Amino acid sequence: MFQRIIQLLLKEFLQLRRDRSARFRLLIPPIVQMLLFGYAATFEVFNVATVMLDQDHTQESRALVDSFVHSSRFELVAVADDRRQVQAAVESSKAQLGIVVPPGFAELLRKGQSAPLQVLVDGTNSNTALIALGYAGQISGAFGQTYAQDLAQRTGRALGRPLVSVKLEERYWYNPNLNSRWFFVPGVIGTLTLITIVNLTAFAIVREREVGTLEQILVTPIRPVEFIIGKTLPFFFIGLLEVSIVTAVGMWWFRVPFEGNLLVLLFGTCLFLISVLAIGLLISTLCKTQQQAFASNFFILNPMFILSGFSFPIATMPQALQWITYVDPLRYFLIIIRATYLKGVGIDILWPQMATLAALGFGLFGVAILRFSKSLD
Repeated sequence: MFQRIIQLLLKEFLQLRRDRSARFRLLIPPIVQMLLFGYAATFEVFNVATVMLDQDHTQESRALVDSFVHSSRFELVAVADDRRQVQAAVESSKAQLGIVVPPGFAELLRKGQSAPLQVLVDGTNSNTALIALGYAGQISGAFGQTYAQDLAQRTGRALGRPLVSVKLEERYWYNPNLNSRWFFVPGVIGTLTLITIVNLTAFAIVREREVGTLEQILVTPIRPVEFIIGKTLPFFFIGLLEVSIVTAVGMWWFRVPFEGNLLVLLFGTCLFLISVLAIGLLISTLCKTQQQAFASNFFILNPMFILSGFSFPIATMPQALQWITYVDPLRYFLIIIRATYLKGVGIDILWPQMATLAALGFGLFGVAILRFSKSLD
C-alpha cells in the first residue's frame, strides 16, 4: 500500500516538475497577490477630498480649519464662499467631505459653551464616509479639548484657582499603532492558501477524469483510497510551502511581527490544509469538466471568504449567517493565525479552534473519500 502511494506521490511531483506553467502559478501569483492585498486592503483613509467654508473668520475658526488642512487624513480641494458651493462640490463628487464653520463659532467658545460644526459627507461609499466622519470627529474633539483646557487655565489663573483635569490615556494591546496591515496580512495568508489549494486539488483530479487518465490509473492494482491519499498528499506539502513563502513575505516585507510559536502555527496550518484538501476533493467529485470545477470554486470560495471574518465582523452578520460560519474552516484558521502572529498565544488558548478545525477537517475528508469512491462506481 505505502509503496503504491509513494509511487503516485513521485508521479505528481514529476508531473509538476515538467509543467513550467504550474510551477509559475504556484510561486508567482501568491506572492503578487500578497503584495497587492497587503497594500490595498486597509481600513485607513488618507487624503479625503474636502471643501471648507469658514463663515466665522476668527482666530479660532482658522485654527480649526488648519487642524483639518494639516492632517494627512484630509486634502483641501476647494474653499467655498457660501453653503451652496459646499453642497455643489459634494453633489458633483469634487469633494467627499464638506466642513462648515458657522458664524458665532468663536463667540460661543469664548463663553465656554458648545460651538456647532457642520460636516457634510458623501455617503455613496459608506465605508469611507464613516471612517472620514470618525477622523473629523477626532480632530474637532481634540481641538475642542485643547481650547477648553486653555480657556480653563486662563480663567483659573485670573481667579487664582489651580486647574484640575482628568486625562484619558489610551493603550492598545498587540497593535499599538492600530496598523490595519497587521490585521490584514495574516488573514491574506489564510485566504490565499484556501484559494490556491482548493483550486489545485479540484482541477488536478477533474483534469485526470477529463483526459481519461483517471480510469487508466484505477484499472491498476491501486485502490481508490490509495489514489486519493497519493493525489492529495502532494498538495498538502505544496500548501505548507505556500504558507511558508507568503508568511515570509508578510513578516519581512510588511514588517508584521510574529510573536507566537512556529510549531503552533504549523499544527494549525496542517489541520486547515486537511479541510481545504477535502473541499477540493468534494468539488472534484461533483464536476466532470474543468469549467464546472471553476464555477463551483467561485460558488464555494466566495461565501467562505465573506463569512470567515476576514474583513467583516461575524458578530454584525444576521444570526442565520452566523450559524453558517461555524462550518467555515477559514474562520477558525484566521483566529489561529492572527492570535499566533500578534498575541503570541499557544495551544492552551487556541485548543477550541484547533479541535473544531480538526473535527471539520477529518469529517469533510471522510465525506469526500466516501463521495469520491461512490462517484467511481
